Amino acid sequence: MSFFTSFFKKNQVDIDKNNLPRHIAIIMDGNGRWAKKRGLPRNAGHREGSNALKNIVVFSDKIGIKYLTVYAFSTENWKRPKSEVDALMGLLLEYLKNAERELHGKNIRIRVIGDVNGLPEDIKKEIARVDKLTAKNTGLSLNIALNYGSRNEIVNAVKSLCVDVKNGRLSVKDIDEDSIAGRLYTFDMPDPDLIIRTSGEKRISNFLLWQSAYTEFWFTDVLWPDFKDNHLIEAIKEYQSRHRRFGGA
Repeated sequence: MSFFTSFFKKNQVDIDKNNLPRHIAIIMDGNGRWAKKRGLPRNAGHREGSNALKNIVVFSDKIGIKYLTVYAFSTENWKRPKSEVDALMGLLLEYLKNAERELHGKNIRIRVIGDVNGLPEDIKKEIARVDKLTAKNTGLSLNIALNYGSRNEIVNAVKSLCVDVKNGRLSVKDIDEDSIAGRLYTFDMPDPDLIIRTSGEKRISNFLLWQSAYTEFWFTDVLWPDFKDNHLIEAIKEYQSRHRRFGGA
């Protein structure tokens, strides 16, 4: 009996394994509020959020999700107190350094999308190392959106097109949706089928604006550190109950 079959029999979850979202993206929100509710510093919430991510990554891979994109640090997050930014960067560095141990025996690829050039040198080195380490893995692709802002991503794509037009490599009349999409950080992956945001907020917050044109959204009041396998299953069940028309009747 496969893991998928045994899991769903054990948990009696009515879910269609043939209609899984291929690409799930998550806005991991609520770490600070989780910590505040418990009288803890915000950094404690971020660490618990990191533990929640580890669990969801492994679970997503087990049930057959192909792409998981998580919003880890936005271009706007640099406005936060330096101590909090440093703590977030430290957690990311720790996660990358421990990738071999975390992924031991797992066929997961780790990638970072965003403006990598704006990151500290030690993190850039770890990103390059982990990308090379996991490049041949064919299971879940974990995409960590780091120093990521969707508007900035689109602006950079347009600039790239302008350079090619200026240098005669591309004609203006040939610019279309595919040529723009092909210059985004997500150029080689499908658009997200489902975006999840935790903590009760109902905003997209400059995340995958281009890519989410026909994405289904699912919002939950659960704070990210409390987000578990059953919440992901609940989101997938809701996704499977919807009729995706992509602008059609």
